[in-house]
Amino acid sequence: MALLDRIDHTITLPEGVSATLSDGMATLSGPNGSISREFIDGRVSLFQEGDALIVRIDIPRRKEKALAGTWAAHLRNMIVGVTEGFTYHLKALYSHFPMTLSVKGNVFVVNNYFGEKVPRNAALPWASEVKVEVKNKVEITVSGADKEKVGQTAANIERCTTVKKRDRRVFQDGIYLVKKE
Repeated sequence: MALLDRIDHTITLPEGVSATLSDGMATLSGPNGSISREFIDGRVSLFQEGDALIVRIDIPRRKEKALAGTWAAHLRNMIVGVTEGFTYHLKALYSHFPMTLSVKGNVFVVNNYFGEKVPRNAALPWASEVKVEVKNKVEITVSGADKEKVGQTAANIERCTTVKKRDRRVFQDGIYLVKKE
């Protein structure tokens, strides 16, 4: 079995995207804004050569090899985020009681879920970075530059309408993820 002495992941920066590295913090800026993320490890190194970012590990072990690949994937997601952005589409489904959906500051509110008197709420912790819109009373659009924040916001909205004390096969009302872009 041959051993690898070095692994390099090269991520080229497209036009309009600039990167800044300082003390383990990588900041990528583009047309959709900027995203910062911390990349600190004793053996895996991140540096910039021209218009490319390089993730390098010398004499890698299995977990270090995996960590280098994870860092490269995070950097690619950051590039997509600052150039195109991420959009998740959700849809509210109900059979009898019509739900009303609204965004009030840092809270997503679901009224009349299964005819409940008390509204259900979902936290929107990144309201300044992630945009949540309700269209046509049942369609929800979550968009932003950071993939993790957009995905967690969509998950918070989806999770606020979990069915409790009922059979999920029969009572399928709720908010569900329909499409990711």
